[in-house]
Amino acid sequence: MDSHYDQVMKAREQADANAPRRYFAYSTILDRAAFDEWKHQHSYGFFELPEGRLAEALDVDLVYDFPSRWWGGRVAGLTDVPGARVYGRLFEIPGKDWPIVQHKEGFVTSMCVERTVRVRVDGQEVEATAFVTNPRRASSDGPVSPRFVEALVRGAKSAGLPADYVEKLARGEAR
Repeated sequence: MDSHYDQVMKAREQADANAPRRYFAYSTILDRAAFDEWKHQHSYGFFELPEGRLAEALDVDLVYDFPSRWWGGRVAGLTDVPGARVYGRLFEIPGKDWPIVQHKEGFVTSMCVERTVRVRVDGQEVEATAFVTNPRRASSDGPVSPRFVEALVRGAKSAGLPADYVEKLARGEAR
């Protein structure tokens, strides 16, 4: 358990259980094995990420804009790029569980912020929340983290993202 557990559990208690959130996940949370390990390390073994649906965020692209000591290099966020798209999965998260997702994504530590993205799923466009680098912490200093790219690719494969997109991730292609 880390120092944020009590904060997250308090937020969970105060959250509206009847207000689910649409969550567009495009990063390492898609690596189920790594996510399960994170849950165990942070005492969230009771939380299960739903299956989710294959989706693509529209008019955004990946950008390696957050230098992470833990990952040993820069990790990815999203940036606005007309016509571009980022694949991931769309999840419906119960309101009471949203603080756990916020913790995993780095919102609790101010590494990231929430933003709305347009997402195409099952032929329809909907709005969802994604997590992106906090602008105050964005930087292009240093190399991209090879470990992060490996986890991104593992997650993309396990999430069933398109093969050509997975190949793009493996090449480290991003802005």
